[in-house]
Amino acid sequence: MRRAVLPVLAVLLVLVVVWYAAAVALNAPWARDQAGRAGVELGFGALVVDTMAQERPVLPAPHQVFRGLWDGVAGQKVTSKRSLVYHGWITLSATLMGFALGTAAGMLLAVGIVHSRAMDLSVMPWAVASQTIPILAIAPMVIVVLASMGVTGLLPKAVIAAWLSFFPVLVGMVSGLRAPDAMQLDQMKTWNASASQGFWRLRLPSSMPYLFTSLKVGIAAALVGTIVAELPAGASAGLGARLLSGSYYGQTIQIWSALFAAATLAAALVMIVGLIERVTLRRMGMAR
Repeated sequence: MRRAVLPVLAVLLVLVVVWYAAAVALNAPWARDQAGRAGVELGFGALVVDTMAQERPVLPAPHQVFRGLWDGVAGQKVTSKRSLVYHGWITLSATLMGFALGTAAGMLLAVGIVHSRAMDLSVMPWAVASQTIPILAIAPMVIVVLASMGVTGLLPKAVIAAWLSFFPVLVGMVSGLRAPDAMQLDQMKTWNASASQGFWRLRLPSSMPYLFTSLKVGIAAALVGTIVAELPAGASAGLGARLLSGSYYGQTIQIWSALFAAATLAAALVMIVGLIERVTLRRMGMAR
C-alpha cells in the first residue's frame, strides 16, 4: 500500500509546489502594479500574500480553485445556475447520449469491417480521415446545420460527442474481433461452426478486453466533445458554458473550477467503465 501511495503523493506534492510558485510568478506583476499606483512598496511576504488572494488572478492558486470548486458543488442549490452539479448534469447527459451513439456506430462498423473486405477497404480509410478534421472547426458547422433543421438541445452536442468517441471504439473493436489466431479459427471450422457461431463464441468474447479499453478512451473523448460543442453553441448551461462565461468576464477561478469539475467527471466515468470491465471479464472467466 505504501509503495503504491507514496509515489503518487510525492508527485502530487511537487505539482502543488510548482503550481503555487507559478501562481506567485504570474500574479506578481499585477500586485506590483497596484502597489506602485498606491505608492506602496511590497515586500516578498506581502507580495506572496497578495498573489494568493487576488479576485481575478492570471493563475489561481490551488486553494482558490478548490474553494471555487467546493462553492460550486456544495455551496449552491443543485438547481441553481451557479451550481457545478447543475451544469455537470447537463454535460453528462449529452456525454452519455453521444457515447451511446458513438459506441453503437463503432461496434456496428467494426463488425462490418471484419466480415466484409469491401467495407474494410472503403469505410476504414474514411473513419481515419474523419479524425483528422479539427473538432473546433466542425462543431460550429454541425450545430448550425442541425439548428436550421430545428434540432436543438442535447442532440447536437451528442452528435459531436459521438464523432469523437466512435473512432476509439471502432479501432479497438476491430482489433479485438481480429484477435483470434488462425488456429482458433480453423478449430471452429473443424467443428462445423457457422459464421454467426464463430462470431458469438470466439470473436466477440476475444474482443472484450480490447473493447473495454477503447470504451475508456471513448467516454473521455465524448466528454471532451460535449464541452467543445457547448462553446460555439452559446449554451447557457453545461460545463462548457461555465468555461465560456468565465472567459467573457475574466473569472479565472470559475474557469479552473469548471475544468477540475470536468476532469473529475471524466475520471469518474472512466472508473465506472473500468468497474463494469472487471465484473464482465470475471463472469466470462477472463479476469484481468
